[in-house]
Amino acid sequence: MSKQNAQGTALITGASSGIGATYAERLARRGYDLLLVARDLPRLEALAGRLGEQYGVQVETLKADLTDKADLLKVEQRLRNDSAISLLVNNAGMAMNGSLAEADLDTVERMILLNIVSLTRLSAAASASFGAAGRGAIINIASVVALAPEMFNAVYSASKAYVLSLSQTLQGEIGKLGVQVQAVLPGITRTEIWERSGMDEAALPPSMIMEVGEMVDAALAGFDQGELVTIPSLPDAADWADMLSARAKLGPNLSHSSAAARYK
Repeated sequence: MSKQNAQGTALITGASSGIGATYAERLARRGYDLLLVARDLPRLEALAGRLGEQYGVQVETLKADLTDKADLLKVEQRLRNDSAISLLVNNAGMAMNGSLAEADLDTVERMILLNIVSLTRLSAAASASFGAAGRGAIINIASVVALAPEMFNAVYSASKAYVLSLSQTLQGEIGKLGVQVQAVLPGITRTEIWERSGMDEAALPPSMIMEVGEMVDAALAGFDQGELVTIPSLPDAADWADMLSARAKLGPNLSHSSAAARYK
């Protein structure tokens, strides 16, 4: 059996550029066959041709706009029906700049469809398929703004908090079935998403911007270590462990029959 068949197929959304295209290259290097999903078919096909030739893996492209229900269902059905798929990278996403009060709500709705609804449906399909097979992995690309929502746009930050929460819950549901779940929380990464959102990358301190290859390599190192949450910029993992410990301390007092004395 060839190495790529042993690894299976990685389905990557938003694969035509940036983080998604870098995941495609890194996973092809690891021997995965690829199913690349994005709206920009010419870029997908150019990437597929290069990776197939360079790494000798099978690379299929699927043009899909994940904010379109019919397109989303096509990808969802592949996840449910294609037993070769062993890894889902939920990378497709969009950002927007400005306050919610001033936002174009059609754009807000599209961002919710892409960052939350499509990711949820694809995660559900992968959970069912991978859980039944007792193997596989789901990598969800979130953001550090899930932990620091004041840093950026309200809806984008909230959408990434959803991705983090969903991933943590999924781990409890399907981890016991042999499926690995990872949420990746990048900081500012040099990709096209910032230009598309209307932000000026030049206005950001260079010390805050990570190159996309370094970010994905760190994320995959965390994946190899079995991390549920990977924060590529975080120097000391103990800081994340302390946050989880503080959250756990709240647990016993989050639901009582009486309100706290300080509210009486």
